[in-house]
Amino acid sequence: MSHIEKRGPGRYRARWNEPGGRERSKTFERKTDAVKFLATVDADQLRGQYVDPHDKTTVLEYARQWAEGRPHRPTSARRTASNINNHIAGTALGERRLASVLPSDVQAWVSDRAARLAPSTLDNLVSLIRSVFTAAAQDRLIGTSPAIKLTLPASRPERVVPLTVQQVVGLASAMPPRNEAMVLVQAGLGLRIGELLALRLEDVDFLHQTVRIDWQTDDETRSLVDVKTPTSHRTIPLPRVVAEALSRHIATFPPAEDGTLFHTRFGQFYRRDYYGTTIFKKAVHKAGLPKGTTSHDLRHHYASVLIERGESLVAVAERLGHENATLVMTTYGHLMPNSEARTRKAVDDAWSEVLDGLGTASASA
Repeated sequence: MSHIEKRGPGRYRARWNEPGGRERSKTFERKTDAVKFLATVDADQLRGQYVDPHDKTTVLEYARQWAEGRPHRPTSARRTASNINNHIAGTALGERRLASVLPSDVQAWVSDRAARLAPSTLDNLVSLIRSVFTAAAQDRLIGTSPAIKLTLPASRPERVVPLTVQQVVGLASAMPPRNEAMVLVQAGLGLRIGELLALRLEDVDFLHQTVRIDWQTDDETRSLVDVKTPTSHRTIPLPRVVAEALSRHIATFPPAEDGTLFHTRFGQFYRRDYYGTTIFKKAVHKAGLPKGTTSHDLRHHYASVLIERGESLVAVAERLGHENATLVMTTYGHLMPNSEARTRKAVDDAWSEVLDGLGTASASA
């Protein structure tokens, strides 16, 4: 039960019990201030919004606690830990007590990070800090999140310029023989790099012309782990060009003992960084492709081919393993063929009968 004790001239101590029963106190020079403070404490406890004013947990400490308690996949856990260590640790924000952080403090941190990071990286980092403060509010370590309204620098995402079929063929030819089919398979199925490296013989149904995607590789454990999201579990139609590439590859480089199709000469998974920065990068240079081309551009190529050939954005999203078509629209919407012509024709067709009727009526008059 809360109460006030007079501790001498100009000293009033407010005492109260926290929800867990622990007694707390705070001293004021004026009794009216002590009364107002206790009234706020009592009201917050009744509403379930009480925050311990003595808690000294820092932003960095809580961010690490929050990350440890999240059900992240190994790759996501490492990425989250890296963001915390590189962008929260060692900053003014990371050293602040959670309860003392103001919205202006978080905004200053965002502006500082914006000067160092690419827009997409900054977006992920801001999403992280928002999640941390939201969880802190739910844990009643702070009253409300100071990361609700943040201003990010304006950015204009670069439009995807997909590789052509001829460029993909040239890239495949520039790869070492063991890796040539990897380019054609990724371009023909739209796989993420981890999904490509995890592909097994049992995942490919040559009879029914489908490929099942359920796994990706983990570089740290050198093992198969679950795919990125629930919607990443998917069955993809197997095009003839991919089936033929796989058949040639299997005949020359048989699957590993566990059925893995693409493996080193020692029968092990390729590490993503080794494949991407060593094998793939050398082939990009040899094929004369734009600098900065990565294996993810083969996924862009796949999406662009589907869109160009009239596949709906919903179907493209399903093939890529996205949760909805929004990301597909924002990334590839500009690739939709003849959209202006289709818009004009759609409106003209809808109005044609009415306009024809008006024209006939005018002529009769």
